[in-house]
Amino acid sequence: MAIIVNGERIEDAAIKQEVERLRPRYEEVFAEKDVDEREAQLLDWSKENVIERVLLGQEAEKRGETVPQAEVESALAKLMEQYEDPQKLYEDLNVENDQEAREVLGRQMAVEKKLEDICEDLPKPSQSDIERYYEQNKEQFKSDEQVRVAHIVKYVNWQTDEETALSLMKEAHDKLRSGATFEAVVDEYTDCGDSGGDLGYVFRGQMVEEFEDVVFNLAPGEISDVFRTRFGLHIAKVYDRKPPAVPSLEEVKQEIVDGLKEQMRGQAVDEFIDGLRSRAEIEEV
Repeated sequence: MAIIVNGERIEDAAIKQEVERLRPRYEEVFAEKDVDEREAQLLDWSKENVIERVLLGQEAEKRGETVPQAEVESALAKLMEQYEDPQKLYEDLNVENDQEAREVLGRQMAVEKKLEDICEDLPKPSQSDIERYYEQNKEQFKSDEQVRVAHIVKYVNWQTDEETALSLMKEAHDKLRSGATFEAVVDEYTDCGDSGGDLGYVFRGQMVEEFEDVVFNLAPGEISDVFRTRFGLHIAKVYDRKPPAVPSLEEVKQEIVDGLKEQMRGQAVDEFIDGLRSRAEIEEV
């Protein structure tokens, strides 16, 4: 199977190459789909991607948009550095030699330049657009509950067996109960003393479950008993807790601006490609 776009033939190999490029991420996102349905959709999307790249390349050539040879050479040299075997690069680009690689790269870079030109004069998101997006999407900015926690840890491994580690941690815990400061005991007993054992603020899901089950049930200033995780034995202290909260508009404004700009770029490119497709002659042979 091949596709002809405005007289330019796209071989089946180029479409198969796009299928394999998309496959890892596609199968991750659509793992629940029926296998046959998933493969059919992946093939359709791959065809569309290849057709769109060809249309953009043709438009760039029609308008005389070229990339200086020095830039192409530089791009090829950087790619070569990433491959131990040049043949693998040729395979990934679907070419047979350096000259064909230069031609493919030159065309790809011309397409990228065309996309930049399409988006060059887009307006900046207005303040009202930013405020509207913030109000409509507050929940997506909401932070989870956080605790600021420090810990004393004894790793159980070939250097320290369980019995020795437990004995040392009980000794550390006794000192804490006798009034020693957590910071002083950390320095004396922990196997991980960076920043006095302070892990900073952590969200649920950041640490292993056994650790979170303990620290998210401590009040500020409270110190845990000795407890076990897959890494070893711990004693934790919680310094502060922050409930779930929605950040202010100012705190997330740049994130919103970046997101809106990306939406506008995507819409502008889609509209431009739709225009090219409406005038194109495309057939499968």
